[in-house]
Amino acid sequence: MERQNIPELFGSMVFDDRVMRARLSAEVYNSLRKTIDENAKLDVTVAEAVAQEMRDWAVERGATHFTHWFQPLTGVTAEKHDSFITPSPDGGVIMEFSGKELIKGEPDASSFPSGGLRATFEARGYTAWDPTSYAFIKDHTLCIPTAFCSYSGDALDKKTPLLRSMQALDRQARRILRLFGKEVKYVRTSVGPEQEYFLIDKEMFEKRPDLVYTGRTLFGAMPPKGQELDDHYFGVIKPRVTTFMEDLNNELWKLGILAKTEHNEVAPAQHELAPIFSTTNVATDNNQLMMEVMQKVARKHGMVCLLHEKPFAGVNGSGKHNNWSMATDTGVNLLSPGDTPYENAQFLLFLCAVIQAVDDYQDLLRLSVATAGNDHRLGANEAPPAIISVFLGDELTAILDAIKTDSPYQGTEKVIMKLGVYSLPRFSRDTTDRNRTSPFAFTGNKFEFRSLGSSNSIACCNIMLNAAVAESLRQYADRLEKAEDFEAELHALIKETIMAHERILFNGNGYGEEWVKEATEVRGLSNLKTTADAMPHLLDPKNKEMLKAHKVFTETELHSRCEIMLENYCKTVNIEGHTMVDMVRKNYLPAIEGYLYSLAKATATMKAVSDRVKCNYEISTMERLSELTDHILERTEALEEALASLGECGDIIGTSEAIRDSVLPRMEELRKFVDEAEMLTSEKCWPFPSYGKLLFSVY
Repeated sequence: MERQNIPELFGSMVFDDRVMRARLSAEVYNSLRKTIDENAKLDVTVAEAVAQEMRDWAVERGATHFTHWFQPLTGVTAEKHDSFITPSPDGGVIMEFSGKELIKGEPDASSFPSGGLRATFEARGYTAWDPTSYAFIKDHTLCIPTAFCSYSGDALDKKTPLLRSMQALDRQARRILRLFGKEVKYVRTSVGPEQEYFLIDKEMFEKRPDLVYTGRTLFGAMPPKGQELDDHYFGVIKPRVTTFMEDLNNELWKLGILAKTEHNEVAPAQHELAPIFSTTNVATDNNQLMMEVMQKVARKHGMVCLLHEKPFAGVNGSGKHNNWSMATDTGVNLLSPGDTPYENAQFLLFLCAVIQAVDDYQDLLRLSVATAGNDHRLGANEAPPAIISVFLGDELTAILDAIKTDSPYQGTEKVIMKLGVYSLPRFSRDTTDRNRTSPFAFTGNKFEFRSLGSSNSIACCNIMLNAAVAESLRQYADRLEKAEDFEAELHALIKETIMAHERILFNGNGYGEEWVKEATEVRGLSNLKTTADAMPHLLDPKNKEMLKAHKVFTETELHSRCEIMLENYCKTVNIEGHTMVDMVRKNYLPAIEGYLYSLAKATATMKAVSDRVKCNYEISTMERLSELTDHILERTEALEEALASLGECGDIIGTSEAIRDSVLPRMEELRKFVDEAEMLTSEKCWPFPSYGKLLFSVY
């Protein structure tokens, strides 16, 4: 592959600040920057000037069309392309793009999920330019990041509530900073989402209907070797994958996506890509784009990129660690403890705000990552449990304990690591270890929310996190602004918050069964194991009140989200169930019967030659496979019955509960018997590629 000049390549397909500064007049540029940086109102004349330069820049780079690129509630992106061409009087065409076309689009909204926000016949929807996220060129099309709303003005996307939540947190954080004598233009949250994924051979993928229809294997016995040797984790990247990664990096860098770290993950065929932090809105757009590009580049290399949370049973699934922090326009990280965190009252107050937010709204954080796919991953020894808790590490825990008890903080000495070899460097040990079992862990100057599934938009969890922290900060600002003695009130507030919310702090093993018991029975934390358990809590009065108060969602938007997410859960599992039935009836049972016939024919032939031939293998295998076919048929019919009865549940909550209680257990039972049959059936007779071929075919 030809080596690229990376600084020259990076952002070459993005209408970013460098391009705007070079092509826009100083007046237009400064006005647009004010809109981007300070949330100032967009000037229509500025939009017209930007549109002209954006068009010229895009056409110079081979673009023929433009699209308003948006994120409907399907969880993926959407786009409708229009060409730049406009007829000219002489019968030719000219390339035009107006400020009106930049600012507003009108895609048909009738077939997107709305959760009752509009009737099916109410088709009109609007897209509105988001100037805070740069436009880019993809496949000869100028893509303009936009928000998406209905004719009535209700948000039909994930971007709009995310921007609202960022605005809410900015407003409350600046109130707090003013109390410390600091005036800033804005406070923004930033995110660096680590993306895990699987790569499998395209030819193998296309032979598995379950992968094609659902993104995960619904059947499959484990191969003799899985991930037990830990030899894939951080191992040497194989040549075929290396070529893919090099191509992927180039495509992402062209789009201004800060792809930074790449490595093999724990499971065979599993990998990770991590970007550098960026503003949450931009990071969300970039992550959606990243997933699309990963899948496109994989197919170019004869592979398929699987983003499902649990594509293979028996090995680790894939998550998306959401590294979250807050910073001012001056570059100050509000979650950076500094050298003396005990003396940093501002840091401690913002830390307390996050702790309180996670405790008060643990249900919102849990449901923000709830999907049918992620339900298979959370709680296993590969991902955080469904119980939300906060890990702080030894030093911060000791500081909070000292504040709580009004006792002196002894401090933590720097420990110099000595590895016993003179030529190796000495270095200071961090004051805290990493806890990979915690769903919400402090990692130095940020929090890592590790519960997010690999295919999810990061918008959902950041909406809830931003809003919850904004609410904590609002309470603090209301109290401190009235204080006669700010220092005394601040100390009292921090101490009270620690004591009120210490139940959410846990530095131990989140995978242990003893933690589940302690968390739920002693501490009173919620354990919402499935989407069906979690999602209805979106409509709990305390949650609705908070989200509406900060203008993140309206009442109708909240009800629509609950409806849409539960409907998605039900439809996803329904598709999986019907795929299982289809594969069993059309492929698995005929294959097993075919192998039984060959065994019976071989046994009869051998017995005809000599009655002294025992045929123990043939007979014992036939007997067990015959039993298994009966079990498989029985479980298939039971699953069909459960799927058919879903239409009788009445409402979406009842349907989701039936999915959880009836459909999923029957799917699991059916799989168990089919997987056992796979171990007894000749590979030549088995209709689909095995786990061994799927997991190791890329190498």
